Amino acid sequence: KLDKPVVIERRLQQMRDEGVTFVTNCFVGGDEDMPAGSGPKEAGIEYIDPKVLSEKHDAVLIATGATRPRDLPVPGRELGGIHLAMEYLHTNTKTLLDDGNVDAAPIHAKDKNVIVIGGGDTGTDCIGTAMRQGCKSLVNFELLGKPPVDRGANNPWPQWPVIYRQDYGHQEVEAVFGDDPRRFSILTKEFIDDGNGNVAGIKTVDIDWSKPGEKAPFSEVPGSERTWEAELVMLSMGFLGPEQALIEQLKLTTDDRSNVKAAWGKFETSVKGVFAAGDCRRGQSLVVWGIAEGRGAAHAVDAFLMGESSLPTPGAEQFAIPVVAA
Repeated sequence: KLDKPVVIERRLQQMRDEGVTFVTNCFVGGDEDMPAGSGPKEAGIEYIDPKVLSEKHDAVLIATGATRPRDLPVPGRELGGIHLAMEYLHTNTKTLLDDGNVDAAPIHAKDKNVIVIGGGDTGTDCIGTAMRQGCKSLVNFELLGKPPVDRGANNPWPQWPVIYRQDYGHQEVEAVFGDDPRRFSILTKEFIDDGNGNVAGIKTVDIDWSKPGEKAPFSEVPGSERTWEAELVMLSMGFLGPEQALIEQLKLTTDDRSNVKAAWGKFETSVKGVFAAGDCRRGQSLVVWGIAEGRGAAHAVDAFLMGESSLPTPGAEQFAIPVVAA
């Protein structure tokens, strides 16, 4: 959401001036023999062996994020017009940065009925982008039930308040179409083919969270099946963890959620000299945690290389992290 040519480039230039070298068009952990669809097999990409990278440097920090998306394997998933959320957002931003012509984006919502499956920040960004591209209609499916207006007794402080709130995308839809786009407690059952291999709609069923089923913590509501028109569908159902190729090649230990295992405050992985921070270590989280972990990891790497460090570590007192580590 930040201004790329001004704010982001200014910060990057500041880091270049301080001595940071950025090496772009690289795929660490990939190779030219990767099967189609498993990575960016493109001309001009330099494939780098992470083991060689580690051997050539005194310390390596893994900060790849948690980018492995959760998919929706229901009938019709292979139809055209169904995209993972980050594919949609990435191509839109890249088009904007390349030539400033957002109408040239390869995935475009103009004059289309759009459905975004899944909530969260990524889903909201899909909603906002589709609205600004001029979609014909927009609906947002949420698997969970509609949260209460006020915090419930089973959701005390300091837990995150699970309450009904509108983000900017929801507000924009309501301002244009007159209604909050979210439809709660709804389960996607099938994507409908338009006869030409493209999506034309979605079949759904309502679910009841108060009545657990045999295989799920909810049950389907009889007679609630319906069909929704859609020519463009975005899947925004969260992420399953970091990409595994680099992790496997470095033989890093992972936790039970497939994240790189590295203790908070230490940040060092099971391989000496290799550190991890951010979403790839703690799981998908907020950018403020990414910033805090980045600074904490810098402290840990500095201490590893120099024997001690006076770099600031946000949250050090809260998590009992030593400010100077030998």
